[in-house]
Amino acid sequence: MNNRPPEPVYPGLLSRIWARIWDALRPFDPYRSVKAALGALVIVSVTITTLLVFVAIRTSTELRIVTIFSIIATMLITQFVAHGLTSPLDEMKTVARAMANGDYSRRVQAVRRDELGDLAETFNHMAADLEAVDRHRKELVANVSHELRTPIAGLRAVLENVVDGVSEADPETMRTALRQTERLGRLVETLLDLSRLDNGVVPLRSRRFEVWPYLSGVLKEANMAAAARAHIGGPGARADVHLHLDVSPPELTAHADAERLHQVVANLIDNAVKHSPPHGRVTLRARRGTGGPDSLNLEVLDEGPGIPESERHRIFERFNRGGVSTPHGPGSDGGTGLGLAIARWAVDLHGGSIGVAESPRGCRIRVTLPGTPKAHG
Repeated sequence: MNNRPPEPVYPGLLSRIWARIWDALRPFDPYRSVKAALGALVIVSVTITTLLVFVAIRTSTELRIVTIFSIIATMLITQFVAHGLTSPLDEMKTVARAMANGDYSRRVQAVRRDELGDLAETFNHMAADLEAVDRHRKELVANVSHELRTPIAGLRAVLENVVDGVSEADPETMRTALRQTERLGRLVETLLDLSRLDNGVVPLRSRRFEVWPYLSGVLKEANMAAAARAHIGGPGARADVHLHLDVSPPELTAHADAERLHQVVANLIDNAVKHSPPHGRVTLRARRGTGGPDSLNLEVLDEGPGIPESERHRIFERFNRGGVSTPHGPGSDGGTGLGLAIARWAVDLHGGSIGVAESPRGCRIRVTLPGTPKAHG
């Protein structure tokens, strides 16, 4: 004979049933606003007092007894309602104190449907934003410390060898020192761009220019920089990747800040080259946009592994080094993870958009610039 107790009901079943009942009663919920809750409190208190007075009249009960019972009942109901109204505020106070001590992981249980529930949800969004900012700050310190330590250590070792007479100041030794110095320079330039990004207010010096010669100059600079890094053996040097420019029509013009647009194109080209296969091809394509006069559509296409759809919303975040697709080539590294974030910042300054477009092969980044604002009559 089996004397085991019956199996308990699955605990999640009751909670789901109650959640459905709660949702079904939502249109009749008197606590959809604080005003409704306070109004319900007044109505219930008056109703109880009236009923007690009516009972007293019918039963010849003394008025002071009725008054005492009315006060007790009203106080109990008021305490119950007040506890329900103030509990989110108490919880927010506790979470705020935890955040003041550096703990950004705690959240408020936003179960109410009134204004306090909305406030709790807003509070949770603020806590999530602060947690992200704190995480970015820690990542910034860690990444900058890592990026600075390597070239400084290499440069120090080279100089110490020259001073101690271990090696001579020959061209090869100087090229090694120059390589580390250039890496430091690139990092400092990136940090300056990040500082401008955080300050938020950067004036745009927009002008009208011809797209073909402008982009041709940007690609020529990229080729020269890649050849120089390959000559001195810098990290991530990729002189084997072919850069191709496709502008149609050839007389295409645009209206933008040339310096900021240079940041966008240079960062996108650099990222595409890093992720291209050996002897790959990177194409920079420019077309007329559908916005105002001199609007511009830019696309940078590579032949690399591409970006999974689940990762596309993260590639423009700071310090995202693209953990899914590893850069190709000897000595390649993920950089500081700020290049695409800076590109998005520069595009946002123009009021444009940047994102990952569908591509049958590799990765395609699309940039849309609005051009000259339309005049309103």
